[in-house]
Amino acid sequence: MSKPKTTILKIGGSVITDKSGELIAQMPVINRLADEIRKTEIQKLVIVHGGGSFGHTLAERYAIKDGFKKDFQIIGFSETHHVMTVLNGLFVDALIWHSIPAVSVTPSSCVTTRNGRVQRFEDAILKKLLEIGFIPVLYGDAVLDTERGFTILSGDQIVTTLATLFNAGRIIIGVDVDGLYEADPKVKKTAKLFEHLTLKELKKLQSKIDKPKAHDVTGGMFGKVAELIPAIKQGIPTLIVNATEPDYIYKALKGKKVKGTLIEKD
Repeated sequence: MSKPKTTILKIGGSVITDKSGELIAQMPVINRLADEIRKTEIQKLVIVHGGGSFGHTLAERYAIKDGFKKDFQIIGFSETHHVMTVLNGLFVDALIWHSIPAVSVTPSSCVTTRNGRVQRFEDAILKKLLEIGFIPVLYGDAVLDTERGFTILSGDQIVTTLATLFNAGRIIIGVDVDGLYEADPKVKKTAKLFEHLTLKELKKLQSKIDKPKAHDVTGGMFGKVAELIPAIKQGIPTLIVNATEPDYIYKALKGKKVKGTLIEKD
């Protein structure tokens, strides 16, 4: 009998935090997600979460992504990294309270980038954790960069790196909308949801997107999906679902039918 392949689950920062304020965790949502994950009794799972109202505001304020240019950014790096450990602590705390053997893995301690792209990922500890039966939990983080001094490593890039490193069986992305739409569904209520896309179809769609609007939900979503293309190219199916809806993550992890967008190589 073949061993189960690793599942990479990404929970967006917009799901677990309130982005309208600063440092506001959505604890009822975090606890519900922990309960859904527990009920699946899934084996070989790695969780990655975003920063939302914890990491993004500080990272922007101190221009961490652009690299080390001024001395005041040093404390900004520390603050950004610290608040992400706080959010990660809240998430891991909820998982452990639901009897999930979650272990926090700090990206800044095992990843270095070069011009914002992952250059080195020390994965031996992650492999051992999975082998024993732990569930590693990583997150978007402020990391050291060989060219810029430091930068921001997004959770989406971590997902792709892990999926390709471990030859994952699938990727599940939990966001605050039902999947990938032709337009921002929060603005255009009649926007069409793409339920299934091949890599070829996805690339055609991307070329039609108006790049200056990359800050809206659609542009942001296409940016996330673009980050996942290397994993999809490797044949790892990616499902985007609405993690703010009860039981959607549970159904996705169990392989049950759920509303969302499935992206496959062919």
